Amino acid sequence: MTKRNVVCLVSRAYYWPFVLITSLFLLWGFARAILDVLNKHFQLSLGVSRSESALLQVTVYGAYFLMALPAGLLISRYGTRKGVITGLSLFAAGAFLFVPAGALGVFYGMLVPLFVIGCGLVWLEVAANPYVTALGDPSTAAGRLNRAQSFNGLGSILGALLGGVFFFSDVTAPVGREVAVPYAVLGVCLCAIAFVFARLRLPEVVVPADVSTPGTKSGRLDKTFFFGLFALFSYEVAEISINTFFINYVSDPGYVSPLHASFLLSFGGLSLFMAGRFGGSALMRCVAAERLLLVCALGALTCMALVVAEVGWLSVGALIVCYLFESIMFPTVFALSLSRAAGREAQASSILMMSVVGGAVGPLLTGIFADRASMSAAFVVPMVGFAVVGLFALYCLRPRH
Repeated sequence: MTKRNVVCLVSRAYYWPFVLITSLFLLWGFARAILDVLNKHFQLSLGVSRSESALLQVTVYGAYFLMALPAGLLISRYGTRKGVITGLSLFAAGAFLFVPAGALGVFYGMLVPLFVIGCGLVWLEVAANPYVTALGDPSTAAGRLNRAQSFNGLGSILGALLGGVFFFSDVTAPVGREVAVPYAVLGVCLCAIAFVFARLRLPEVVVPADVSTPGTKSGRLDKTFFFGLFALFSYEVAEISINTFFINYVSDPGYVSPLHASFLLSFGGLSLFMAGRFGGSALMRCVAAERLLLVCALGALTCMALVVAEVGWLSVGALIVCYLFESIMFPTVFALSLSRAAGREAQASSILMMSVVGGAVGPLLTGIFADRASMSAAFVVPMVGFAVVGLFALYCLRPRH
């Protein structure tokens, strides 16, 4: 990321704050991707079913639902920097808790540190997402958030790659050591990053009410905002369901081993995901965010139809390509929804982050569907989620009176 490329999206005065906050997007992308690898790992090492392994996502994304509003209220009162430090501290605490949890080697014991990590992640996201949208002209907010979230994609690639190598290379290693070591290292890194932010002074940015979208009353959350909230929930249902069961879909029928499936996830799907966010932020300079969102929703629906049809490697390819189409969805819907909440950004952001509970609902439904029907048929769940995102894009494109 160079200064020359970012300056069109970010005010010059806020370039370095943008860079620092963007580094946090990489961190939670890394944490989420490791979680996706853990699903298959625990199925193999602890003998849990696909619906049981989905409890990993239920725990983390359930924490988002419970912690989002308190995080938003406290960040609004005490500022972005303290919100970031609190999030990093909780994230580190959860990582260190994997040491005793791993020693027990019990599946349900792993859920406790994951809940603490989820609490930390929601603090980081509630602090970072609205902050990034405010670091420049409101008309470029969606592109700016897509650029920052591109590094979420980079973190996801690294998480899936390193997690796959660590968890699937030595199937005879004790479960406790396999889980405790990477999370302990991550905890040390998080403590160091929290120390850096404790020494910094981030400028607090407030979006004035008079820059709200034309036709939107300051301080009022309208129908577009609440439709956006439902679209974000639906997107999370789709995205996290796909991430959770990607390795299952590719490795269970015997296309590749779980290790090579994690490589396909990292170098295939998640690489396209990151590329899509970089490309999306560039395209939004000349294409309306709503229009690009609609095109991507249609592309994702087509991919999911092929995945459900289960036509061999064509379906595997469609599953990978779907990451490209879904890449811009969360930041674009988030920015479009937040633009309808001028004067109430902190509260609106925390409400929008509650939508991430879709990441708990989607994998659970998909896992139950997979256990009772088939893995391919279960992808009807994310297909419905993408359909809702497409309807939201159409709603935003309607003529305004």
